[in-house]
Amino acid sequence: MLKPEARVIVDLASAAFPKLGTEVFDAAEARRMLAARPSPVLEPIEVGAVVDRTVPGLPGGSEVRVRVYWPVGDDGGQRESREGDLPVVVFLHGGGFTLCGLDSHDRLCRTLANGVGTVVVSVDYRQAPEDRFPAAAEDAYAVVRWVAAHAAEIGGDPARIAVAGDSSGGNLAAVTALMARDRGGPTLASQALIYPMLDPSCDTDSYREYADDHFTTAAHLRWYWEQYLGPGGATADPYAAPVLAEDLSGLPPAYILTAECDPLRDEGEAYGARLRAAGVDTEIVRCAGQFHGFVSMADHLPDAKEAVAGLFSVLRRALGV
Repeated sequence: MLKPEARVIVDLASAAFPKLGTEVFDAAEARRMLAARPSPVLEPIEVGAVVDRTVPGLPGGSEVRVRVYWPVGDDGGQRESREGDLPVVVFLHGGGFTLCGLDSHDRLCRTLANGVGTVVVSVDYRQAPEDRFPAAAEDAYAVVRWVAAHAAEIGGDPARIAVAGDSSGGNLAAVTALMARDRGGPTLASQALIYPMLDPSCDTDSYREYADDHFTTAAHLRWYWEQYLGPGGATADPYAAPVLAEDLSGLPPAYILTAECDPLRDEGEAYGARLRAAGVDTEIVRCAGQFHGFVSMADHLPDAKEAVAGLFSVLRRALGV
């Protein structure tokens, strides 16, 4: 059951969010509706520097736009302001492979840079349905490869790179870890998966229990999968659905955060259990009484603030900060 403070936010957010898959079926319309919503006025989070740039995609692909953040006290990777190179977290935003972007997760990335003491590279990967799978996954992996090869350009340490993401971004973080293992690197220090979207079958107990009335609905998620994979939303490719990967050995240590009242809860926890069984150091944390997307509410929810602090602690340990 949702905690009272979570229920208030869920009701307000649900009323303003497009009814994807039931009343709204066009991605462009959904984006227009979200852009028209009023944004809350919050105190800005200062960081050392922020730069928007592009990096090369994989061979044959287009350039990928990224936003790079440096923590307070580091002016855009200037070495004189600190000792040594900083670790790097490549962050993949959520939004069902279809919505959101650099701006929607800007505040979280700023908090991440300061809270961990890391360079954060937020990825503006290509979105569905205009660019379906494998576009987003290939963009994510391209950025990780670029960071490893060009870490010095951003004051980063190529030996200390982690991937992180929420929802569909959690999918892309998991997929990037698989690709890095399968394609010869780079070596990753950690994968942090925040209520990851991993299984297009949409057939778990948590899907049935929290199908409606908890902000992100089963209908939303099925619609997202169809945007990403095409009509029917089915795939046999583990780079689209990491739960389909037969071999999970040799992957970086994992931190998986789930929310009790989230359709995606069970698939995230099941993936974590499989990682453990494959010998991967894995921590699974379930936040009781919370909903899909709650981590972005750290300014309003004590549980979200606590979850973010826990995530940052795990990343600091993994990255040797």
